[in-house]
Amino acid sequence: MKNTRDIEFLFEVGAMRHIDRVWKQFMGPDVANCAEHIFRVAWIAFTIAKREGTGNHEKILKMAFAHDIAESRAGDVHYLSRQYTKRDEGTAIRDIFEGTVHEDEMVELIDEYEKRESIEAKIVKDADNIDVELELRELRGRGHSLGAVWMNSRTKHVYPKLYTKTARRFWKIIASAEPHNWHLNSSKNRFKSGDWKSVIGNKNTVSRRG
Repeated sequence: MKNTRDIEFLFEVGAMRHIDRVWKQFMGPDVANCAEHIFRVAWIAFTIAKREGTGNHEKILKMAFAHDIAESRAGDVHYLSRQYTKRDEGTAIRDIFEGTVHEDEMVELIDEYEKRESIEAKIVKDADNIDVELELRELRGRGHSLGAVWMNSRTKHVYPKLYTKTARRFWKIIASAEPHNWHLNSSKNRFKSGDWKSVIGNKNTVSRRG
C-alpha cells in the first residue's frame, strides 16, 4: 500500500522517545531523551522567530521537528565521543524519509538546516543551543555540579556562535532564571487563588489581632 512507509515512519518517530541523548553518561538518568529535546527545540525556535519578527514560521517548525531525526538511526554523540565516532547522517536522513510523503521536502529542509545560511536554519540552530542551556539550568537547580562547569565553557565557545539577538538575550536570562517560577509565580496556583490563600489570609489576620 502507498501509505505503508508513512506508518513505518510514524512508528520510528515514536521510538525516538527511547533514544537517550548521550550526555546522560555525564549527567545521569535525569536528562531529556531525543524526542523531548526535539519537542522543546520546536517551541524555542517558534518563540525566537516570533520575537525576531522574521522567518517562515511553518518552515521553522518543520525544520525544528526534523533537525535531529537522523539520530533515530545514526545515534547521538557528545563533545568527547564525537572525536572517536563517524556517523553518516546524510544516508540516515534519506533512508528514514524514503518512500514517505515527506521525502523530498524533509531531505531538502535538513540539508538547508545543516548549511546554516537561511534565517530559518539559524533560528533552529539557536533553539538547539538554547534548549541545552535550559536543561543545564534545570540540572544546576537539582545540584548537578557539571551544569555549572559547562556553563563557563559554553559561554566561551557556544554563546559567540548564536545568530539572533533574541537567543543571546534568552541565554543571559536563563543563567539566573528560576526554573520553577512558571508555577510559583502563577496567579492561579493554590497559594494565590486557591483554598490555601484564604487559610494563609486567616492566619495572618489572627496573628495581627493577637
